[in-house]
Amino acid sequence: MTGSDVAGENIGSGPRLGKAVPLLYVRDLIKALDYYQTVFGFRVGWTVGDPLELASICRDQIEFNLTQARPEQFCRSRVYVYVDNVDAYYDQIVAAGARITHPLADRHYGMKDCRIEDPDGNQISFGTPVVT
Repeated sequence: MTGSDVAGENIGSGPRLGKAVPLLYVRDLIKALDYYQTVFGFRVGWTVGDPLELASICRDQIEFNLTQARPEQFCRSRVYVYVDNVDAYYDQIVAAGARITHPLADRHYGMKDCRIEDPDGNQISFGTPVVT
């Protein structure tokens, strides 16, 4: 079974797990919020701090938490997001200025996807299963 075969399935007898919310470190939170809204079409869910130190950025069922990183704690992350029409979304984010590191293509692991790098080097892949 692949991960997509079991998504949404309650595995085990314990409490059902909800969604995961990745935490992405950024060097400039204001810039990052603008990028995620302009390029990815996300919206701000909430913010914390004055000056700003943490924010939620959302679109549909996806939520990322962006945090203003101190220099000693900065690290890059990678996240994979399933999209129901990756072709249309790819066209949209390319037109909005996304920095593509891996262009949209069918992959040997059964997904059609692309990888984007945000201004801080965090990598976000967007993909959909290839229908055979």
